[in-house]
Amino acid sequence: MRRFSLVLSLIGAAYLDPALAEEACPNPQGALGVSRIVEIDAKTGPLFGGFTKYEKEPRFLEPKEVVLTFDDGPLPKYTKPILDALDKFCTKATFFSVGQMAQAYPDMVREVMGRGHTMGTHTWSHPLNLRALSLAKAEDQIERGFAAVALAAGQPIAPFFRFPGLSDSGPLLAHLQKRGIAAFTVDVVSNDSYIGSPQRLAARTLDQVERQNGGMVLFHDIKASTAAALPTILTELKKRGYKVVHLRSKSVFEPLPALTAELEAKRLTAEAKKAGPKKGEAAAAEKPKLVPFYAAIAASNLEAQSEPQVTPLAPEARERVHAGGTHATASTPVASPDEAAGAVTQPATPARRKHARKRHKPDSDPLSLSNAVNGRW
Repeated sequence: MRRFSLVLSLIGAAYLDPALAEEACPNPQGALGVSRIVEIDAKTGPLFGGFTKYEKEPRFLEPKEVVLTFDDGPLPKYTKPILDALDKFCTKATFFSVGQMAQAYPDMVREVMGRGHTMGTHTWSHPLNLRALSLAKAEDQIERGFAAVALAAGQPIAPFFRFPGLSDSGPLLAHLQKRGIAAFTVDVVSNDSYIGSPQRLAARTLDQVERQNGGMVLFHDIKASTAAALPTILTELKKRGYKVVHLRSKSVFEPLPALTAELEAKRLTAEAKKAGPKKGEAAAAEKPKLVPFYAAIAASNLEAQSEPQVTPLAPEARERVHAGGTHATASTPVASPDEAAGAVTQPATPARRKHARKRHKPDSDPLSLSNAVNGRW
């Protein structure tokens, strides 16, 4: 009991003493940390981020603030080093996991959350174009994804969702609003789906961050180049004066009970087949246990740090009116303090060409969604 009290005392002291808090961070001088937390009330189904044609919430990021986000995982061989890099820089991210991937690697989902990151979802199976499905099937993809990720996590997750390929639609945004789910697009596309070189990926991502003066950045935690480039990207963000904003939800999401029961029954059946019967016992009598895919869950090294400033966001419910324009022009960079009095530089956007077919070049066309709408993000 005395030892337990001592541990509690040390933790409490760390919150009060910045020097002790810094000891939890392996490299406080080079760390990005978290400058502030944005706590989102998702009950009205808000829409955040620049890459959408639908009416969205005002940008909540200040100049030189970024939100780090990762889609499509988890995949342990790449998610794990990404988590290690985030830990090294003492910073946080939001993960939008695919339901099937979460079911395949539940321990990785738990490790992501155990290290203090926010867990959202990205459908059940990442269909190539969600809005091309019937409304019923698209809604099932959303709901099944939430149920699967929450089941894998073994704990509640955030009501945060990102459309595969950013292919949102009015009816699906209305469904999210009805279910109290916040939708997130992006401001900066790293294009890590197309860039295999970590050096080129880092250079391109930083260039786009500079163009937008910050923003919500899209990565994928299933890409080798992302895992390799992330330390360089985080180092450069620190050098260039950028700060990380961490997203969290005011409330947790409640999956549909019927879907949770269905997925749990399938999981138990699969585990029973994998385990096989014990000696003298029927297989049905054995309660299957999940075995970690790669290793035991590592403890977070980000302990006892003072919580950054928390900014609450509670947008009002609104009809998602199609605002017109293009995805590429829907996002306006935020002016830096030096530019506040003058005009804001617009991001370079590809010129429109009527009746012309042009082969997409990811490296030279950073804001194009020609591949996104085909579901490749």
